[in-house]
Amino acid sequence: MRIVFIHQNMPGQFKHLARHLAADADNEVVFLTRRRDVDIPGVRRITYAPRREPARSTHRYLVGTERAVLHGQQVARVLGELKAEGFLPDIIYAHPGWGEALFIKDVFPQVPLLGFFEFYYSSMGADLGFDPASPASLNDSCRVRVKNITNLLSLEAVDAGISPTGWQASRYPKEYRYKLSVIFDGIDTNVCLPNDDTCLILPSGRVLTKRDEVVTYVSRSLEPYRGFPQFMRAVDILCRERSNAQFVVIGADTVSYGQPAPAGKTYRELALAEVEIDPERVHFLGRVPYSTYLEALRVSSAHVYLTYPFVLSWSMLEAMACGCTVVGSRTAPVEEVIEDGVNGWLVDFFDSRAIADRVIAVLDSRTGPPSLSLAARETVMVRYELSRCLAAQLGLIAALIDGWRPRPDGLSWNHHGAGVHAPRSRIPDLAAARV
Repeated sequence: MRIVFIHQNMPGQFKHLARHLAADADNEVVFLTRRRDVDIPGVRRITYAPRREPARSTHRYLVGTERAVLHGQQVARVLGELKAEGFLPDIIYAHPGWGEALFIKDVFPQVPLLGFFEFYYSSMGADLGFDPASPASLNDSCRVRVKNITNLLSLEAVDAGISPTGWQASRYPKEYRYKLSVIFDGIDTNVCLPNDDTCLILPSGRVLTKRDEVVTYVSRSLEPYRGFPQFMRAVDILCRERSNAQFVVIGADTVSYGQPAPAGKTYRELALAEVEIDPERVHFLGRVPYSTYLEALRVSSAHVYLTYPFVLSWSMLEAMACGCTVVGSRTAPVEEVIEDGVNGWLVDFFDSRAIADRVIAVLDSRTGPPSLSLAARETVMVRYELSRCLAAQLGLIAALIDGWRPRPDGLSWNHHGAGVHAPRSRIPDLAAARV
């Protein structure tokens, strides 16, 4: 198989699939990306960059669209060069979020194009206006509507798409949902697994183990979209009411989603100016090696995961796979995975008192039967385990190469919460499903 992956932040959601395919010598794997510092064994990496930035005169609603066109242009040029070399892919799998998928079909019109559709923006029911303190304005609503130009053009262009969760798929316009299969990227449960003998060595030299009361919080960036301010207010309470608890916070002082903090500050600086915590017990580790991150999850007594109605983080599922008891926000992405009191706990995103109370209850019960942590890992094993997700992705790819295409009269996804919904009911009957 000849497959081209396109993702500006290599490897992104294609990490497991690209590695799996590259491990087979019969496959030729090419990866187009903006990154120059990442390589995957057996994968040919080709870098690209837009030739200019959007014009200063561009309407502010359209700056992102112009940037997407510039990305799409450069990807089309690179694909054209590959085509001139005689390289003909069997399939192309692209993340269209930054415009890279816009013109692929203009270069390779007959090659199946699979897209990874992560999030469709909306002025209601998702991240925008979720925080009552920041209601959506008319300007915001207009801005995000225009922001979907690249999303919609890419969705129209692809032959089929993958969305990682049912809720994320359900955000896309119903006219195009038939193209989407819900298949999660996959959690490697042979790597993300419990280990009661693990210890976490803090920068101070202190060693934390499963015998300690450890509250963990993980986010790529410490920001409002992942509930960092609410978590810190809960830590304020917990520092006063739980004298033995240690708090491990992993994440950078950056912003991945949403608006930057005002006045050039970080959200951690703003939080620390608001709350009173014990600096000897609250440990900000920044971004850490993956091995350190896993050690933190394995010693965790209670793991707090909060998010706006937005893209679900891998970290929550990896925490569950490691046997963490997750205290999660009662928001749609989390509710798709966690059933309150069965495989984790759900709390109001904005209620720091409730978050603290639930963490205290988890800490009080940690010497009891580990039923929730076992159920959490079982959830990941059944619905999100890597081998199952890879099989679903590979099945969809094989079907597309063989000529199968989703049709408007068939159901491609399910919004009721299962994590792997490849269109298996249709794929085996390729003769009936061909267009």
